[in-house]
Amino acid sequence: MGRTKGYRRGTRYMFSRKFGEHGFVHMSTYLKTYRVGDIVDIKANGAIQRGMPHKVYHGKTGVVYNVTPRAVGVMVNKQVRGQILRKPINVRIEHVQMSKCRTDFLRRVKENDAKKAEAKAKGVKVLLKRQPAPVRSAHFVSTKNNKPEHVEPLAFEFLQ
Repeated sequence: MGRTKGYRRGTRYMFSRKFGEHGFVHMSTYLKTYRVGDIVDIKANGAIQRGMPHKVYHGKTGVVYNVTPRAVGVMVNKQVRGQILRKPINVRIEHVQMSKCRTDFLRRVKENDAKKAEAKAKGVKVLLKRQPAPVRSAHFVSTKNNKPEHVEPLAFEFLQ
């Protein structure tokens, strides 16, 4: 047997549905509103073959640039040889979900705004940049109730 060259080759597990999630697509999938500029993740749904993206785009994140009644146009980065190209693809909404990549950033923006307002009210300068975790302070390890153990590798035994 030769190597298969089909459009969906190598997608046995990629497009399969998870345990307990077989069957119809939930109504909430169709009730989500996508707007131009939204960041979305492309995750192909094996139950719906219409408007399914190519396997190359499965798991990619892109920006919505066009919205139609049943689909969205997504601008995705794709590496072709040595360069990264911006590719517009049209995907039905069953194969798209809102990305969570900005949730942490938006949470930090809200916290920083609250810190700024509080600092302005007090008239104090506040540092808003993320700081690395500080170095732990030096300390002695007590051996009073913590007896030291001698650890060494086991000798190699050749079994026949």
